[in-house]
Order: sequence, then structure tokens, then C-alpha cells
Amino acid sequence: MITRRTLLTTSVVTFALPVAAYANMTTITAQEANAGLQQGNLILIDVRTPQEWGQTGVAKGAWMLDMTHRDFGNWLMTAIQRNPDHQIAIICRTGSRTGRLMQVLQQNGITNILDVTEGMIGGPRGTGWIPSGLPTVPAQQAFDAMPKDLKAASDVVPAD
Repeated sequence: MITRRTLLTTSVVTFALPVAAYANMTTITAQEANAGLQQGNLILIDVRTPQEWGQTGVAKGAWMLDMTHRDFGNWLMTAIQRNPDHQIAIICRTGSRTGRLMQVLQQNGITNILDVTEGMIGGPRGTGWIPSGLPTVPAQQAFDAMPKDLKAASDVVPAD
């Protein structure tokens, strides 16, 4: 099983590498992620930075876990391990960071995570959450709605 330290270290190293082909990754559209959130069977994790959350808002119902934060690996593993009855999906700005993160997860045997590959603003892999008109909330509202254990462990303050 992947350790939290390994996930974090590998995430940082892999972040600098180019993204490989997306063909073998499990992806979903922003619309599919929104439907899963509304049905209550999906947890959406926004891995962008506090500045990005403040600029665009956050997908309604998403949890904010800053991928650049030193505790990101711990938070992500906590979210995965404590929610065995929910599908976990990750989203970033355009799909690049989540593509890299998916590679790290797969390399470490974690294959049940979904990639919202078009991201929040869209790009070459799709329209994106915001351009599709899907619901967003201010970063502070999203932060306040997060599980207390993830929020309490964080020293991240949303940048609204």
C-alpha cells in the first residue's frame, strides 16, 4: 500500500514531468461529476491552489485539497480511506495536474479514482465545469462545508 509520504513525494516529482497519454485513465466529464455529487455517491476533490479557488469559486459540493500543500498526500489518503462507499473524483483548472496525479496514483496501485479531465475552466479535453454552467460556490463557503477533520488539519485559508 502506498504511504502518505510516498504519495506526496511522488506527486511533487511527477508534477514536473509531462503528462502521458490519457487513454488508459478513468475519466469523467464535469457533467457526470456534477450528477454524482447531486446523487450523493461521488466526492469531488478540487486540487487547485487557494488563489485559484478564490478567483473562480469551487464546484458546489467539492472538497478543497491544495495539491501543492505539504499535507496533500495525507489529506487525499484520508479522503479515500474514509469514504469506501463513495467514488472519488479529482478536478483541477484544465486537467493537467489531475492527469499527473492520476499517474502517481496508478503507479502506487490506487486505481479507483476518477479524473474530471476537462477541469474547471476547460481545455483540449472538454468544455470545463464553469463554461458548462455547472454550480459553483465561493471558496469560503466550500471550505466551511468540508468535513471537519480535513478542515481542522489544514492551515490553508481560502483566498476569496
